[in-house]
Amino acid sequence: MNAELIFVGTELLLGNITNTNGVFLAQELANLGMPCYYQTIVGDNEERLSATIKQAVERSEVVILCGGLGPTEDDLTKETAAAVCGRKLVMDETVRAGIEEYLTTHGYKITENNFKQALMPEGATVVPNANGTAPGVIIETETSRVILLPGPPGEMIPMFKEHIRTYLDKLTPGTIVSQMVKVCGIGESLAETMAKDLIDGQKNPTIATYAKTGEVHFRVTAMAENEKEGLKLIKPVVKELKVRFGANIYSTDADTTLEKAVVDLLKENDLTVTTAESCTGGMLASRIVGIPGASDMFKEGVVTYSNKAKRKYLGVRKSTIVKYGAVSEQTAREMAKGGCDTTKSDACVGITGIAGPDGGTPEKPVGLVYIGVCVCGNTLVKEYRFSGNRTTIREAATSAALIQLRECLLSYFSEVTFGKDKKKK
Repeated sequence: MNAELIFVGTELLLGNITNTNGVFLAQELANLGMPCYYQTIVGDNEERLSATIKQAVERSEVVILCGGLGPTEDDLTKETAAAVCGRKLVMDETVRAGIEEYLTTHGYKITENNFKQALMPEGATVVPNANGTAPGVIIETETSRVILLPGPPGEMIPMFKEHIRTYLDKLTPGTIVSQMVKVCGIGESLAETMAKDLIDGQKNPTIATYAKTGEVHFRVTAMAENEKEGLKLIKPVVKELKVRFGANIYSTDADTTLEKAVVDLLKENDLTVTTAESCTGGMLASRIVGIPGASDMFKEGVVTYSNKAKRKYLGVRKSTIVKYGAVSEQTAREMAKGGCDTTKSDACVGITGIAGPDGGTPEKPVGLVYIGVCVCGNTLVKEYRFSGNRTTIREAATSAALIQLRECLLSYFSEVTFGKDKKKK
């Protein structure tokens, strides 16, 4: 059974808001094993919206519309969908009472147009909205199922999780089981090459790749009669991926991020960390402290943007900056070692670079970044050359810093010497 997504709102066409609902719904459909061949954004125009819905119901068995269920005149989704499906709108007194109760409880003034949201297509299923006044709607026709969802993510996402996901799951035969294999430190092209034969020969389970900054994720998905059978199909594929990617796999849990894997690694080994950032301006510290429980291992985060700050807070020598420059292997090394010394941390990450758009030279272009990692006296510095705009370079450097920290921690735990002056804690 295939699905199609339609997002309604002129503000989406104008780029005034980002369509995060599209990402969420596409991922949910993929998890349900329901192919989605089309996504459309259409403005608040009845004629164009009607044509879009007509085309969708002709080619897709499930059509999900998001947005345009509000009380104002330009909210046209329900009225237009009902007309396309040949249904009249009738007042649903239960929904009307619910809207009145919601508005009264939350202290809103009730106006007559609020009850426009209580008009429902004849024979449709009303989907409760615990977080707003616009109910969802399911219209079942002979050839398709048309599902209407509110636009605000705070209303749409809970409604989908609590009601629509179960409804759609019943439409798909068998069970869809997935497992994620998350790889870091290997580029997208190389990762795909390493798994190319598995991807080319896939049938059931299937393997899908997703590239993120500094990471590649493999989603292994099987269709089976039940979860147990699905896991049995997935297991040998995941095992083979583990053989091929080894320590570059940081998690097989879909909910575990790279920063969480690093935080867990530090906590499990009772180590503390400090961040010393220049061009990333606190991005690394932000990703780390975004993980619950990071306070157990995160000592300090310093943004030493100026040369004076590098000397004052990290003990970087003036002679080092004069001779080699603030963006250099030597400065990154002293930032990492100095961060450990001044904060009494077991580990420190020092980042210095040129994020642009200005400041680059032929010798040191925009995108040049040095990252130093010190773990219990062992220090490793790597040079990186990133491309893109200022934000892209800073994000890439932050991800690279997390990956390098993880690699150094794994080397330290396995007692493999890296850097200079190896010293055990």
